[in-house]
Amino acid sequence: MFTLGYWRERAARQCFIDKAMIDGQWVTAASGMTMAVCNPATNQSLADVAACDKEDVDRAVRVARRCFEQGEWAQAAPAARKQVLLRLAALILEHREELALLDSMSMGKPVMDAWNVDVPGAAHVFRWYAESLDKCYGQVVPTANNVLATVTRVPLGVIAAVVPWNFPLDMAAWKLAPALAAGNSVVLKPAEQSPFSALRLAELALEAGLPAGVLNVLPGYGEQAGQALGRHQDVDGLVFTGSTEVGKHFMQYAAQSNLKQVWLECGGKSPCLIFDDCRSLDLAAEKAAFAIFFNQGEVCSANSRLLVQRSIHDAFVERLMAQAASWQPGDPLDPQSRAGAMVDARQTQRVMDFIDEAQREGAQLLCGGRRLSVNGADNFVQPTLFTQVTARMRLAQEEVFGPVLAISVFDDEEEAIALANDSIYGLAASVWSDDLNRAHRVAQRLHAGTVSVNTVDALDVTVPFGGGKQSGFGRDLSLHSFDKYTQLKTTWIQLR
Repeated sequence: MFTLGYWRERAARQCFIDKAMIDGQWVTAASGMTMAVCNPATNQSLADVAACDKEDVDRAVRVARRCFEQGEWAQAAPAARKQVLLRLAALILEHREELALLDSMSMGKPVMDAWNVDVPGAAHVFRWYAESLDKCYGQVVPTANNVLATVTRVPLGVIAAVVPWNFPLDMAAWKLAPALAAGNSVVLKPAEQSPFSALRLAELALEAGLPAGVLNVLPGYGEQAGQALGRHQDVDGLVFTGSTEVGKHFMQYAAQSNLKQVWLECGGKSPCLIFDDCRSLDLAAEKAAFAIFFNQGEVCSANSRLLVQRSIHDAFVERLMAQAASWQPGDPLDPQSRAGAMVDARQTQRVMDFIDEAQREGAQLLCGGRRLSVNGADNFVQPTLFTQVTARMRLAQEEVFGPVLAISVFDDEEEAIALANDSIYGLAASVWSDDLNRAHRVAQRLHAGTVSVNTVDALDVTVPFGGGKQSGFGRDLSLHSFDKYTQLKTTWIQLR
């Protein structure tokens, strides 16, 4: 169905929204400032987009607060909110090609990944929360006979959502779907590199019947729009996916302002443990490659540390090298490309700096390690494998956010667990073993929010996603996500 020629022709006539959405209207930034958004796969400018700052944030929060207090959305019957979100899910699928192209062109991912995974995934998240919102029951508390006490969930009010560039549409959906389902008003700040799908989503939400002003989208830089949301005195909750460094800033902003709730999903350095009782080394190698090379390695839960038992190390690494060869980056609009461009030149150089430093520190480069040019743009990095990586090397400790895998060896279960837990992060982990007892033992002891056994990066809207330590706290997805967008309310009725 799809060819390179098809996507190129479609891209040539794609339009890009260059304004903010406030109160259902397209507006320029109050300052008149704009920011250039470029396609990293071609280095061509896509649009000069409104660069919102504090004045725009103040306006958007006022609008969101007014809408919340008026109650057209917040006090609507659950069945009414459900129908709007179901319609939005349908519209996302109706505009599947456009939304996939917007994310591919702005951040460099293969367009077919966006078409096959991101866009239907976002629609599914909206549909799932739409179907969930009228099934969240309150409680009647056991009290004395002359008392009726209930516990109900009520929306927080105004939610600020700050999302990253690696999965622009999906991350917006993960925040917006439960926040809107619960009855909140939202101010969303997409990443400056990839604002287009979020802006188009806001337009589709209006078409679906969401009242104007309930969802406002402010493109802009983190230092201006993001900080203003974090410090705002009338934002009730802030949800964030991004780096640990920025997440710490948002906690400081909350303390310096109104003690708004802050929920963070930050970085990771997730381990993948391969034990010698794994009888599916070919499958493990295939999945281990996927876990680090998918989306160019720009995944917070990427399994970027591979720990292999010594007795199978060489055999497994040989299989892994064969898998890495199939992840060479190419034109993101080519349906044959499994990997695309890094998000921008800055991130590309950051990845190359990690590669250079790993070699200086003594890690052995097995394959990859080069920056490539495709169609005249050099924001492409080969899938890269390093062996002989020790625990104190920077490559073993810090998040690269690129297609670079650190491979280390272990001798026994205790050493594997110690190496896996030797990290400031605690987001995800994978364990490969056909010993049921070992799989359970190791999974219990790994410091990770999700442990995938005999697979990698297990993910579904029905299960919570998030971690501990400096990977953050709180959970996206599942019914547990409602914890971030609601508060418990006790109503005590004294009978007489």
